[in-house]
Amino acid sequence: MKDKFSVLEQIFGYKSFRGGQEPVIDAILSGQDTVGIMPTGAGESLCYQVPALLLEGVTIVVSPLISLMKDQVGSLVQAGVKAAYINSSLSAGQVEKVLENIGAGQYKLVYVAPERLLNERFLQALSNVQIALVAVDEAHCVSQWGQDFRPHYLDIRPFIERLGNRPVVAAFTATATDQVRRDIEEFLQFENPFRITTGFDRENLYFEVQRPARRTDAAVRFVVERSDKSGIIYCLSRKQVEELCDRLCAEGVSATRYHAGLGDEERRINQEKFQADTCSVMVATNAFGMGIDKSNVAYVLHCGMPKNIESYYQEAGRAGRDGMPAACVLFYADKDIMTNTLFIQGNSDLQAETDTALREALLVQDKIRLGNMVSYCKTTSCLRGYILSYFGEALEAERNCGNCFTCKHTFLERDITLEAQKILSCVKRMGERFGKQLLVETLEGKPAGKAVEFGLDRLSTYGILSDLKKKEIFELVNALVDAGYLFVTEQDVRRGIYPVVQLGAKARGVLFHGESVIIRVLEVPEEAPKKSRKGRKKEVLETLTDESASLFEALRALRLAFAKEQGVSAWIIFSDATLIEMTQTVPTTKAEFLDISGVGQTKLERYGEAFLELLRIHSREMGVPTE
Repeated sequence: MKDKFSVLEQIFGYKSFRGGQEPVIDAILSGQDTVGIMPTGAGESLCYQVPALLLEGVTIVVSPLISLMKDQVGSLVQAGVKAAYINSSLSAGQVEKVLENIGAGQYKLVYVAPERLLNERFLQALSNVQIALVAVDEAHCVSQWGQDFRPHYLDIRPFIERLGNRPVVAAFTATATDQVRRDIEEFLQFENPFRITTGFDRENLYFEVQRPARRTDAAVRFVVERSDKSGIIYCLSRKQVEELCDRLCAEGVSATRYHAGLGDEERRINQEKFQADTCSVMVATNAFGMGIDKSNVAYVLHCGMPKNIESYYQEAGRAGRDGMPAACVLFYADKDIMTNTLFIQGNSDLQAETDTALREALLVQDKIRLGNMVSYCKTTSCLRGYILSYFGEALEAERNCGNCFTCKHTFLERDITLEAQKILSCVKRMGERFGKQLLVETLEGKPAGKAVEFGLDRLSTYGILSDLKKKEIFELVNALVDAGYLFVTEQDVRRGIYPVVQLGAKARGVLFHGESVIIRVLEVPEEAPKKSRKGRKKEVLETLTDESASLFEALRALRLAFAKEQGVSAWIIFSDATLIEMTQTVPTTKAEFLDISGVGQTKLERYGEAFLELLRIHSREMGVPTE
C-alpha cells in the first residue's frame, strides 16, 4: 500500500517534505478542506499532487494559467503520472479526446481553466468518475477584495455543487491578507478548514528600489551586466515592452516579449523560448501572468511600479525558485502613481459590477493598495520587513533582514531645513503650476531653457540653489515629495495633461512656523569598490572544483539533449540543484542515483542509464573504481 512518503520518493524523487507540506497533505487525506497560504516556490503543488495519487478517484486542479498547466502536466507525465489539462491552447479535437479519456478514468489529475468548469460537456465527462479532490490554485482570485479578482472563479462553487457528492476542497495562494483568506473560506463554503500560513519570507531574494533618470537605459545596463543570467523584466505598457525588447536585442541580449497585444501563437512561442532557455530575458507586461514555473530566474526587474504589494511580491517571487540568490529590483518614478491610478479607474472588472456601492468600495480599496505600494518605493526602512508586515508577518532582528538595499547600506540623518525652505518657496512663487524639470531648472538658475522662456528667471528664487548640482537638487525635491512636503499631481494645461509639483500639507509648517526637515540619506563611501557581476552559471561553477565543473557542464549538455528530444524545458528533466548533487556525490549505481534529490523511479528508468554512464566515465577518469 502506497503512503505519502513512498509517493514523495518514488514518484517525485524527494526524501523529505518541505515546511508546511506534510500537515497540508495529512489534512487533505483525512478529508478536511484546506487553505494553504504559501510563498511562491514553497512547493504548494505537491500539497495536492501527493494526495491525488493516494486518493481514490480524480483530482481536479482549477488554474487560470495555461503555462502552469502545461509545465505541471509535463512534469507529472515525466514522473510517470497520468495527467492532462483543458484550456484554450487545445483544439476542439484535442479537448474532446481529453474528455473521452476523463470519462474512461485514464487520469489521476486534470487541470482545467475556470471558464471551462460549467461547460456541459466537461460536466458530462465527470459524471461517471469519482472526484476525490478539487484543488484551487491562485485562490485569491475568488475574492472581490483581492488584487486579482477574476469573475470566472465565481463558477467554482456552482461547479462543486453540480458534482453531487462534495469532494475535499483545497485552496492555495501565495499572497493573501486576512480579509482575502476569509473571503476564500466563505465563498468555498468551508466549515472548520485546516489553515496554514508557512510564512511569506523568501530569504534568497534581494530587494532594491531605484530611481533612475532614464529607466530604459538603466534597464539595458542592468541586463547587460547580468548577461549570463535568466531574468524577467516587467513594464507598465505594451509600448515600453516593445521599446525595451528592441533595445536589448540591439545590444546583443537574447530577449523576447510578452503582452496582450500579441497573437496567441506568438505569445506561446515566446514563452516557450524563455522556458527552454533559448531566450534568456522575457520583457513583459503583467499579462505574463501568475504561475510561471521556471526555476532558474535569477532576477525580476520591474521597470515601473506595480499597482499593489500583492502583485509586486507575486511577480518578484518568480525569481530564485531554485533556492539560489536572486535579485528583485524596482525602478520607480512619480509618474507611476498616475499611470496606476488610470489603470485602477479603467478596471473592466470594476466597470462590469452592477452594484455602484460595491464598485466604489473596490475602487477605494485599490487606491489604498496603491498608496501602500508607493510607500514601499519610498521607505528607507527594511524593504523585506515592509513586505512581511504588510502580510501580517513580523521580521526578527528589529526589521533588519541583511538582504535588501536599505539593510546593506548605511543611512544618515540630514537636516535639510534651509534647502527645503528655498524649494518650497520656489514652488509657491512658481504658482504651483510647473513640473519637476522646470522647478529644478529654476532653482539651479539655468541660463537658457524653458525656465527662461516662461519668465521664471524673474523670480527671487531663480538660482537660489545654484551652488548644488542638478542631480542633488532633484534628490532634494524627491525627498520632499516622499516626505509629504510636496506632491505631484496631473493638471490639464493648454497643451495637454502634465505632472505638476504643488505644496503638500506639511509645507506650511516649514515656510511659516520654523519647523525642521530631517531626512535619511544614503551614506556613500568616497571610493566605493565596484561590485563584480557574475552570471548564475559562473556562480555555480565557482563553487565546484575544476573536475566537478566539467562534469556539471557535461550533465547539463546531456539534460539539454533529452529536453530537445522530448520538447520540454530542461529543468523538467532535472533541476540544476539535482545536477549539482550528482557532481558532488557522483553516483555510479542505480541505487545511488535514486538517492539523488529530484530523481524518482520513473526518471531513473527513463534517464538513469545515460546519466550513470556519463558519471561512471567521469569516475574512471578520476581513478575511482566503478561496478
